Amino acid sequence: MAAVTAGMVKELREMTGAGMMDCKKALAATDGDMDKAVEFLRENGMAKAAKKAGRIAAEGIVKTLVDGKKAAIVEVNSETDFVAKNADFNAYVDDVVAQALNTSATDIDAFLAEKWAKDSSKTVADELASQIAIIGENLKIRRFAQVNEENGFVASYIHMGGKIGVLVDVETDVVNDDIKEMAKNVAMQAAALKPVYTSRDEVDAEYIAKETEILTAAAKNEKPDANDKIIEGMVKGRISKELKEICLLDQVYVKAEDGKQSVSAYVESVAKANNAKIKIKGFVRFETGEGLEKKNEDFAAEVAAQMAGN
Repeated sequence: MAAVTAGMVKELREMTGAGMMDCKKALAATDGDMDKAVEFLRENGMAKAAKKAGRIAAEGIVKTLVDGKKAAIVEVNSETDFVAKNADFNAYVDDVVAQALNTSATDIDAFLAEKWAKDSSKTVADELASQIAIIGENLKIRRFAQVNEENGFVASYIHMGGKIGVLVDVETDVVNDDIKEMAKNVAMQAAALKPVYTSRDEVDAEYIAKETEILTAAAKNEKPDANDKIIEGMVKGRISKELKEICLLDQVYVKAEDGKQSVSAYVESVAKANNAKIKIKGFVRFETGEGLEKKNEDFAAEVAAQMAGN
């Protein structure tokens, strides 16, 4: 049996919000397997969600660039927030996102190996090394993405000078100020509420099957005397609720006056008002330092509060 360390207990607490003794028990019961321990806690009603708390692991900045029908987004990390706000560092990241807009690379290694657009005698990695020497901190181009939409446009949103960046792919036969405002609002929604999918169509069957298994065990623990039909109803209701939280178009639109309108219904209302056909095809959301361990700052909650106040 694997030894359960204090570090493992701490990590599981941060992932689930469960109590220390519950985490210790879960790890002991699952032989130290972190994923199985998360499932154990959920099945026994000791954890609220099976996802890691949003921890900010590094400083840096997210930037977007839109040029006609195409757009790019990048995250470049620095060691300190002081450097993240530095004008030279920001100018360098502007160059990185311009490189990403036209790159043919499909992963970060290929991106670093290609020629630097501003000086073909260097690679992207060479320029990064030069910037590290000039700025005096370790820097990292962590990730990039491109979005192209020939039958519409790409909307972008940057929060707090680059703490969160979002691109939204909008297919539409009408492009005007109302539809551009709608797209920006949808981008702000993605920044605020951290959806995982655009719509339920993207959610794979394996995910639903696993959630059904976990939630069924949890429901049976809650109501051991309930029959299968009641348990099935409980599980279906909880999965539906979960999908409304993780699917962008199913989420309640943050700026909805009635507090009930979904993002999908909001988009449809704008389409109807402008006699347009509109489809939100996808989105990309980068949060600085997301998934890397450092101090915890809930920028998503801050964006939500800002939107509610507008």
